Parts: sequence; C-alpha cells; structure tokens
Amino acid sequence: MHIAISGHQMDITQPLKKYVTDKMERIQRHFENVTNTTVVLHVEKTRHLAEATISAKGTTLHANAEAQDMYAAIDTLIRKLDRQVRRHKDKSSDHHRQGGALKEQKLK
Repeated sequence: MHIAISGHQMDITQPLKKYVTDKMERIQRHFENVTNTTVVLHVEKTRHLAEATISAKGTTLHANAEAQDMYAAIDTLIRKLDRQVRRHKDKSSDHHRQGGALKEQKLK
C-alpha cells in the first residue's frame, strides 16, 4: 500500500507522518486490496482538518474529519474510513450459502 501524506498550509513533521502511517495499518488489516492512499492535512486558524482518499480494487472511498487537535482529527478520520471499508467489504462478500439452490444440492 502506498500512502501519500501532504499538508496544506502546514509542515508535516516526522512524528505526524508516523502517526498517520501507523493508523492506516488498521485500514489495511480489514481490507487487503488497498492500492493507493492520499492523506491531506489542513490547518485553518483553530480548526484542524484531515482528508483521505483510498483507492482500492473496484472502489474509491473518501472521508473528512475536523477537530481542535490534529491527532484527534486523524483518529476521527481513521474511524470513518474503517467504517466505510468494513461496510464495503460486507457488501462485496458473497452472502450465498455454499450449497446454492435447493434443487442443486445432493441428497444424502
């Protein structure tokens, strides 16, 4: 998984970059098909904004978060993305039973 972290009107420090990378591993745990992730961090006066776009096989997921602290904004962002990834994974998984239709099952 490739993670691109950028800052808008702020410098991305090494601890902030490591924090985002560590948190994004949580997303990868649930969804192995993630190919590219873009994270943009903004600061507007007292508002700290975090945005992320995940490109995965067959889908693109996007989330925004806002908080008084950048680390809190990142935590909220990861929770939103995690919820979206789990929902997408549940939708795409096969919910049919193994045997298929009753007429196709073998009798014992």
